[in-house]
Amino acid sequence: MSWRCTGLAWPQGAQMAVLGWEGGRVSPLTAGKQLGLRAEGERRCVGARGYVCPLGALVPGRTTRARCGECARLDRAHSVAADGVPDDPRTYRVYLAWFGPGMVKVGITAEERGAARLLEQGAVVFSWLGRGPLMAARRTEELLRAALGVPDRIPYAEKRAVRAALPARAEDRAGEVAEWHRRALEVREWTQTLEPLAYEAVDHVAAFGLERLPGAGAVVRELVDGGAVAGTLLAVAGPDLHLADAQQRHVVLDSRLLVGWSLVGAEPTAGISVPVVDVREEDDGVQEGLF
Repeated sequence: MSWRCTGLAWPQGAQMAVLGWEGGRVSPLTAGKQLGLRAEGERRCVGARGYVCPLGALVPGRTTRARCGECARLDRAHSVAADGVPDDPRTYRVYLAWFGPGMVKVGITAEERGAARLLEQGAVVFSWLGRGPLMAARRTEELLRAALGVPDRIPYAEKRAVRAALPARAEDRAGEVAEWHRRALEVREWTQTLEPLAYEAVDHVAAFGLERLPGAGAVVRELVDGGAVAGTLLAVAGPDLHLADAQQRHVVLDSRLLVGWSLVGAEPTAGISVPVVDVREEDDGVQEGLF
């Protein structure tokens, strides 16, 4: 029996990721778990905004967005990230997130989502910076990007490259966030429209399972019909599943590549029989700007 994956999620208030399946079933993802999946057939568009793709369109295996062009446009048109809902009445928060040495970004998320957005991106450490209406948060994000010279997105290839070499001490991991928080408060313009929030570092190393993570050797490029991805789960950071295959090779699977496929179980000894690329050669990719 096959299942269609709806993607990896970090339920609010939980410090453990789950894989979701059509129909509402979820599979907890814990370090040490034996995981085995095999793709069947063709990868098809998952639709948008709760609607099934009317064309049942095929989707390229290498894209992290399992939507055809039309469904992607529909989804984007109603996205806060694309300013499609400027009158959203919810409270938003601005945050500073750290992914490794020299990698700090500024972003926003709906307050009601808590830290879910930070877990989804694989933020190793973060601190809230301010809270208030959506458009004020949006303007603050843009202002701080320009004033501090920090980005709003960081390529996943860069995040993966440093996960096995993070500072061992939590205070060392949080140091850059504390400094950027101090600098952000010195940019006075935004504090007139948002409520500033005190610095408080939140560390996700334990939640992700990164304490003793070995360096990755390869990254899955795409799934193919009949191809398997199987092994022991080492860590989960953002959408990435870090696996040790039967030969103890450390391979990273971006779980977004699973969405749109019909998947069946595979023995953990099945190994990795889908195209992979050396971690030093993978193409850069960024997290979609969803809030």
